[in-house]
Parts: sequence; structure tokens; C-alpha cells
Amino acid sequence: MQRRAMSHQVLARKWRPKRFDQLVGQEHVVRALSNALASGRLHHAYLFTGTRGVGKTTLARILAKCLNCIPGVTPEPCGECAACREIDGGRFIDLIEIDAASNTGIDNMREILENALYAPTAGRYKVYIIDEVHMLSKNAFNAMLKTLEEPPSHVIFILATTDPQKVPVTVLSRCLQFNLKQMPPGHIVGHLKNVLEAENVPFETGAINLLARAAAGSMRDALSLTDQAIAYGSGEVKEDDTRAMLGVIDQAYLMPVLEAIADGDGPRLMSEAGELAARGFSFDAALQDLAGLLHQVALALSIPEAVAEDAPERERLFDLAQRLDPERVQVLYQIATLGRRDLEWAPDEYAGFSMTLLRMLAFAPSDTAPVARATPPAERPAPRPAPAAAAPRPAAATAPWAQAANESIPAALPSPAPTQAHGENSDWRTLAESLPGATRQLAMQCERLEHSGNTLRLRLPENQKTLLDNFGDKLKAALVEKLGNGLQVEFELAAATGLSPAAARAREQAARQSDAEAAIQTDPFVQTLVRECAATVANIRPLAA
Repeated sequence: MQRRAMSHQVLARKWRPKRFDQLVGQEHVVRALSNALASGRLHHAYLFTGTRGVGKTTLARILAKCLNCIPGVTPEPCGECAACREIDGGRFIDLIEIDAASNTGIDNMREILENALYAPTAGRYKVYIIDEVHMLSKNAFNAMLKTLEEPPSHVIFILATTDPQKVPVTVLSRCLQFNLKQMPPGHIVGHLKNVLEAENVPFETGAINLLARAAAGSMRDALSLTDQAIAYGSGEVKEDDTRAMLGVIDQAYLMPVLEAIADGDGPRLMSEAGELAARGFSFDAALQDLAGLLHQVALALSIPEAVAEDAPERERLFDLAQRLDPERVQVLYQIATLGRRDLEWAPDEYAGFSMTLLRMLAFAPSDTAPVARATPPAERPAPRPAPAAAAPRPAAATAPWAQAANESIPAALPSPAPTQAHGENSDWRTLAESLPGATRQLAMQCERLEHSGNTLRLRLPENQKTLLDNFGDKLKAALVEKLGNGLQVEFELAAATGLSPAAARAREQAARQSDAEAAIQTDPFVQTLVRECAATVANIRPLAA
């Protein structure tokens, strides 16, 4: 029985660009090379740098076609002449491709340079493509320096590398260097849709988005993963199948994790972590995607218009942005990235993942973090207020942003201006805390001076001018929406004479922290532990207000 010959060609090879206009995401390189070819300003050595799968070798082959197309040097090779067809088929005798990883020695390089002296056999130029050139030995680099500086007129060198830092500067200075960018996810999504439509493969947009994200900027990886997804889905590319194949975590699964952290709900957080473990997801990918989600939350807080209209879970994203402070989002992002780095040192991946989540919970602001109790609540004496004249002392493990806020408030602040009644200040704080995103951040820094008739006067420290410039108009619009049309909002840049909502909240947090420390330090059981067991007290946090 005669076996059927394999005729299938993988997508990465079948859809490899053959012209400059088919390259995706490298317009800056294409423009420079096209202009040089059109004007005849050719260089004898080119260096293409960039991560894997972004088109370095593909670009080199297209450039070889442009140089050897029979009608003439052109940025638009015909694709029909013998030279173009042979280059596409890998049979052109004057196109020599060398893998530097396999030919690293000086003897290999000397043989290449000796052959370079001979005129091309069939083409206009003899083109040498040296891939992963950084793998060459020091002696091999030295051997090629003279030829790179004064090459024969019929020779063009095209070097490609993923690690230009390892290429000697003496070689770099003799080359025209182009850095190929990683493909943006949008470019990859658009290209994959075109490929699948041309291949008549049914697909779901959500699956394409997952593939684009997993490709990490590499179009070749994206096409290879698409081939795998087609096989996994029996000829279709479905979102659920693709997620199972990649083992990735959708933001829909990570939202409850971040919401539990925002609420300071430890049991729910561990429950969500256990559910992710039961699903068999990669914890490395989980922390990577959690950092990506925190990036989106930071954008929603600072630059809301930068969040895409079609972003997944957009409404929940902005809800989280209202429940998290910008400083805390930055700390959570750093914990996620560092936790991913430390996974390899953890006893196992789940322990490393869960410890990272617990670290996020521990770094909650003092008004939401769970308290570390030395005795059950029923046995603990009532908190004793700290002396009125004493300045609040931050706890050893107080989060950096809370400590900075405490240090910025003097022990005795000046009394509010006469026009600021206590009830009015309370109303202004309530209103400020109800605003969304960046407008809330700005309003919390403003001290209300006067609200008379249709005029609302606010004072802001001069070091917050950038915040005012970026979001002042949005705050005005939000206040008009809350307080009615016709409201005139005026801002004054000056040192504070009273308390802004942010300063008032920080003072309350400091007072609660002081009370909590006093209660723990005077607890009889804690005193016994310190005296008899040489214990130390740390990480004291007040109960949530």
C-alpha cells in the first residue's frame, strides 16, 4: 500500500512575506530600505537586530531579491524572474545563508571570506546572510573586520542577531543597523484573521487575542501557535480550546483574585487561588497576567482614556480603579513581577503563588488590612488612646505610601479657615471619595476653601500642579455633574492651611495605628511573650474602620 505524501505546509512558512509590503509591523525598516534601493544608496553591510520571529531573516531574503531581481535593483522585486523564484525556493547560488551558531570558528570564516572574492555566478550581487552572528568567536569576528571595512563591490553582508550586545563595536561600526520591533498584539491579531480567512478556518476572535498575547511579539510564534490551535480544535480555532491548549488565565478568572485583595478578604483570596490550582493553570502565567491586569488598573486610575473601549472586563476594571489607590496599585504590580521571578526558589509553584498573594494582602493600607491579633478579641482590653500631644508613630511594616502620608502631616496642623465648618469639610470629603478614577485622586488632594452660591473654591499644593493640569477640567465636569449646572470651580495653588480629604484620611489612619500599637503593647499576653520568650512585636495593623 502506497503511503500518501505529506503536502501540508506549516503556516509560518506558507505565509512568509515575499515583498516589503507584506511585512507586518516593520514599516520603519521597510521605508529606509525602500528609499535606499530606489535612490541607489546601497551599503555593503547591514545588521538586523530583534527578538525571535520578528522577520530578520525574511527581511534579509527580500533584500537579496531586491538586489538581484533581473530587471534591476528595485524596492519592488517582480517575483517572477529566475532570480526571484530561486531565492524564494532557497536555490539561488549567489545567496549564501550561514548559521553562525554552527560555524563559529575562524576557519569557517576564512573559507567564507575567500569565496567572497570571486564574482557572483548568476546574480548581480553575492549576498551573505549570517544568522545569529553574535555566536561567532572573537577570532572569527577579527577575521571578518577587514572584509567588512573594504568588501568587494559585488558582495553584500546581511548580519542578523537576537543579541546585539554581544557583537563587537568594531563590527557594529561597519554596519548599517536596523532594529526590528516586536509585533504589537493588534498587528498580530489582524494578520492572523487574514490568514485564517484565506485558509477557510473558522475562528473566534477571543481565541485570536489569546494567541496574539501568547506570541509575545513574535509573528512566527503566533503562526506556529495557530497551527497548533487548528490541530487541537479539529480544524477550528475556538476560545475555550485555545485557552486549554495554552494554559493561560483569562482576566475574568483574575478579577476575583484582585477584588479579594482590594477587599482585604484573605479566605476568599485563598479560595480563588485554590480554584486556579484546581484548573491546572500555570502560576507563572497567572502572575504575568495579574501584572498585566494591574497595568490596566493603573491606566484606568491615571489616564482613563488610554483604556481600550473593547478591553476585557472594562466595567470591573474601572470599579477596581475606584477601590485601589494609585500608590497601592504600583506596589501590587511590583509584588506580582517580583513574585514571578521568585517562583523558581519556592518550595513549589503553588506555595510561591499563594505567598505572593498573601504579600499583596499584607501590604494593604492600614485602614483595610487585617490586624495581627496576639489574643482573641474578646480577651483583649479596649484600646487606650495615645497622648494627644504625641505625634503618630507608623508601624514597622506600614506600607511606604502610608508612611509617606503620615510623615507629611505635622503633629499639630493649623485650624481650618473660618469658612470651613466641620460639617462642610466632611461633606467635601464624602463627595471627593465618591468620584471615579483620577478625578478622585485630584479631589482628595484639594482643600475646600469656600462654597458660596455657584462658586466652589479649592486650594491645592503647588507640588500637585501636574495633577491639576492633567485632570482639572475633568474634575470640574465631575463636580458640575454632582452639584448642578452653573457651578463655577476655581483652583488656587498655595500651601495648605487646613486638611484636604487625603490628609484627613492619613491622620485618621495614623491615629488608628497609634491606638492599635498601644493596645498590643499593653496586652498582658503579649507582654508575657516578650518577657519570657524574647518575642518581638511587628506588623501591628488596626482593624478596618
